Amino acid sequence: MFQPVIPSVGLTGWRFLQQTYDTQFETFSRSRVIQNDAEYFRESIASVTSAEALVSDRRLLTVALGAFGLQDDINNRFFLQKVLQDGILNQDALANRLADKRYRNFSEAFGFGPSEFLQTGRSDFPERIIGQFEANAFEIAAGEQDGAMRIALYAQRELEVLAVSEASTDTKWFTVMGDPPLRELFERALNLPNTIGQIDIDQQLDIFKDRARFVFGTDGFDQFRQDSARQDVITKFVIRDQASQLNAGFSSNAIALTLLQN
Repeated sequence: MFQPVIPSVGLTGWRFLQQTYDTQFETFSRSRVIQNDAEYFRESIASVTSAEALVSDRRLLTVALGAFGLQDDINNRFFLQKVLQDGILNQDALANRLADKRYRNFSEAFGFGPSEFLQTGRSDFPERIIGQFEANAFEIAAGEQDGAMRIALYAQRELEVLAVSEASTDTKWFTVMGDPPLRELFERALNLPNTIGQIDIDQQLDIFKDRARFVFGTDGFDQFRQDSARQDVITKFVIRDQASQLNAGFSSNAIALTLLQN
């Protein structure tokens, strides 16, 4: 199976990955394992009409979970069935009570919940899920070489989607705080300690917005509609991640020299 090529860590590696992404992603997506899983999902998903049927088919569930970055839950069948069966329309639904909003997106995408429209039979459904599955699989493969690259790729894919949504600014920041990869991206880009997750959620919101105003000049999420703003926050994340890795064994002068050379 093709593995993404990342010749260097930090900003140099990120720029190379950006420049070669289309070619590398196409090669990765043609890998036999990816193609086999995608083809099985494409041929079989339309016949799935219940949450129980989906979680009972491990191959289908692999693609379904992979599309939302939830592949580590592959063995949590009863939990996943509950997430899917509850749907999202009821405020007390399990997906709505979980901090990680990827579960809500997962449940909403399939439409197994009460009074929801079943999505698995729609003609465009398989390709939409497969596209997300392939993108996330590539990000995982890149992350096996450099964890920061996985988060950077995820942010490049998801930040614009969140920015152009019709949700309020506060809702978008809450979404960031409930999405582990985006949360890590912003915590590091804004130079925030991950311990802020231990305080009240409304206080966290104030901290994220205050730091955004200091670093970016605004706490508005509309700025991330622009590619330049998305690249700015990703670059800050990558540089700070590289600095933290270097910090374990280098002096501050050596760190600065390494970053400048990159």
